[in-house]
Amino acid sequence: MRAFLFPGQGSQKVGMGAELADVSPVAREVFEEVDEALGQKLSRIMREGPEDQLTLTENAQPAIMANAIATLRVLEREGGLAIADKGNCVAGHSLGEYTALCAVGAFPLADTARLLKLRGQAMQAAVPVGEGAMAALLGADVEKAEALAEAAAQGQVCEVANDNDPTQVVISGHRSAIERAIALTKEHGIKRGILLPVSAPFHCSLMQPAANAMAKALDDCPPRGFSLPLYANVTAAPVSDPAEELGLLVEQVTGRVRWRESVLAMREDGMEDFVELGGKVLGPMVGRIDRDAKVTSVVMMADIEALAKEIG
Repeated sequence: MRAFLFPGQGSQKVGMGAELADVSPVAREVFEEVDEALGQKLSRIMREGPEDQLTLTENAQPAIMANAIATLRVLEREGGLAIADKGNCVAGHSLGEYTALCAVGAFPLADTARLLKLRGQAMQAAVPVGEGAMAALLGADVEKAEALAEAAAQGQVCEVANDNDPTQVVISGHRSAIERAIALTKEHGIKRGILLPVSAPFHCSLMQPAANAMAKALDDCPPRGFSLPLYANVTAAPVSDPAEELGLLVEQVTGRVRWRESVLAMREDGMEDFVELGGKVLGPMVGRIDRDAKVTSVVMMADIEALAKEIG
């Protein structure tokens, strides 16, 4: 059984999608449709930068989605494979959950781009720049991270944001609380804490204004029926009901990304083969969660051709 995975923020880089766009009209169509939906030349920023423009949350989120959907569309139209036929479920990391939903027909491409643009803007606006922060805890399991976050909070917000894999947990909250947490890592048996280069504290309760904005946006543009079940970030469980998924997408803005648990749940449900489309971030995480899982990362045309040959 096979799961298709879609990456989240941090997987963006200048030049993303350029090779696909150069060789595939199908990929170019995706980038052009996203540009038109957003009323900006996002594809140019993806191809040429500058990097600081690409890493802006409101640009990075739709860019990562566009790159992954372009990869998927080339696989489907030029590789002759439909993920509804070749896959058993989908999952995405944070914004990747929207990409996954687009991939299985819950959102049209243009709507997905607009929702992610708004999501990025709302998340950036929720907390004044400099007041929030995130840190990656290396050599930490989720229990150690929770204990550290509780000790560092001291009346402020300091919460586990991403349970990525057995060796990496991300915390999020007020900047001073995150800095306290980094200083306390050794005392909690954690190898190291690294402040992340992000402009807002994602996936913690400080994001509530952004969750409110997404609730309104999703009420106006709700997900439709989808062709494969999706493992939701906040529950680490499969969902097939669009109305339920709408609520989970709102909850996701402030909630924990339970990626490690999601992968374990997919394995328990029989998934053996994990294919990451449009990035090389989730594949290594899956490998650290379960060494027996088969992992493939698909980014370039050669990767698409190899996958089409293997599973076609």
